[in-house]
Amino acid sequence: MEEDRSTLPPGLCFAPTDEELIVYFLYQKAASLPCYPNVIPDLNLYSPHPWELDDKAFASRRQWYFFSRKMQNRTAENGFWKEIGVDETILTSTGNKVGIKKYLVFYDDDVRSENKTNWIMEEYRLLISPKGQNQIQVRKLYSLKKYYLSQIQNTANWIRKL
Repeated sequence: MEEDRSTLPPGLCFAPTDEELIVYFLYQKAASLPCYPNVIPDLNLYSPHPWELDDKAFASRRQWYFFSRKMQNRTAENGFWKEIGVDETILTSTGNKVGIKKYLVFYDDDVRSENKTNWIMEEYRLLISPKGQNQIQVRKLYSLKKYYLSQIQNTANWIRKL
């Protein structure tokens, strides 16, 4: 059964910060709590090619957002996502560590070669520390880590500022 996803009221733009994506969307989703606005869908993270996300993911300002379950295999039918750079820690406005952001780039896997594309993914996950927690609390905390929130964009559409 597909979740009821609302749309944003006219005139509103979806442009959350990294902190907002972690605290107000990813944590709520992972903890099975209500999320408003409920606009970000669940997808199998790596099966669609990034250019096939238009009708599947929530789009705002040439960026696509979706939730997915934690997966090790980052391959699509004719391509794969490859990590680039180092993980970035996401902090709240009060300085608490709440999440990790990982950057990935999509490679089109042609039979003859691997071609780097302009598609970039920012993959968010919760940062949860089990220190000082009992065994039941630790199990609950780790169950929160099963979800990712992803933001994908095509950098070919970026306008360079001089």
